[in-house]
Amino acid sequence: MISKEQIAADYQQIQDEICAALERVDGKAKFEEEQWEREGGGGGRTRIIQNGNIFEKGGVNFSAVHGQLSENMKKALQVESDDFFATGVSIVIHPNHPMVPIIHMNIRYFEMPSSFGNENKPVRWFGGGIDLTPHYIIDSDAQYFHSSLKVVCDAYYHDFYHRFKLWADDYFFIKHRNETRGIGGIFYDRLTANDELSWDAIFEFSKALGRSFIPTYTELVERNRNKTFTQQQQEWQYQRRSRYAEFNLVYDAGTKFGLETNGRIESILMSLPPTAKWFYNFQATAGSEEEKTLQLLKKGVNWAE
Repeated sequence: MISKEQIAADYQQIQDEICAALERVDGKAKFEEEQWEREGGGGGRTRIIQNGNIFEKGGVNFSAVHGQLSENMKKALQVESDDFFATGVSIVIHPNHPMVPIIHMNIRYFEMPSSFGNENKPVRWFGGGIDLTPHYIIDSDAQYFHSSLKVVCDAYYHDFYHRFKLWADDYFFIKHRNETRGIGGIFYDRLTANDELSWDAIFEFSKALGRSFIPTYTELVERNRNKTFTQQQQEWQYQRRSRYAEFNLVYDAGTKFGLETNGRIESILMSLPPTAKWFYNFQATAGSEEEKTLQLLKKGVNWAE
């Protein structure tokens, strides 16, 4: 099976590719890199882009960390071993334009030498996902996004898209608002080898998903970046960002994992938007684009069909 060192090296390369491409798309801002070390073992490269032509704030982070899990994390992961290794790339982009969507992607790998006291049974899995959070839901953009994900999924396994799309609908759900964070995408966790899928195939799928980020998001940016918008639409963007912040602080598993494993706070919380607003008891105007967006923030919308 492919080694954890090779997985980390390939993820680093994907981080490099995505950062270079996003700089070309923006045309102004450049990534700032900060290399860091984790006290318990390992480290990473935090890369932040800010105040660009189209990207107000974004991060493309790589990490490869190891050490010992806290008792809380062992319970959450349902494992008994202390030692772990985890590597991945995590991306969040907040545009300055209300018609350009927020996007998030994460690809990751996790392993432990053993579980439940069985030294001969190592634990390892891949996880990840990509989801889109439009401030205004544009049907054709949503259909394009999901159709692109389906193409990536179908190349590796026939039911990946259907299964992972349902998983994303459930995962990216703001329970206290009774609405989805956006139009979803795909999400998967603890994906392991079986009779139909080898470790190499799962790793190739992980990389293919990572490399689908740039062509997919670039298309969505270029479709919308030159549209005019009003101050009212900008205020709506700030309100939708507040929902994004609520999800990440209350429900996001990656945020919780980073905090529980003594991760770097600046890297963990880079997903938060630069500006967000909370309006008391906001009611969308009947028939407005804001109302249309709210009506589509629900599970089970079949955008790819």
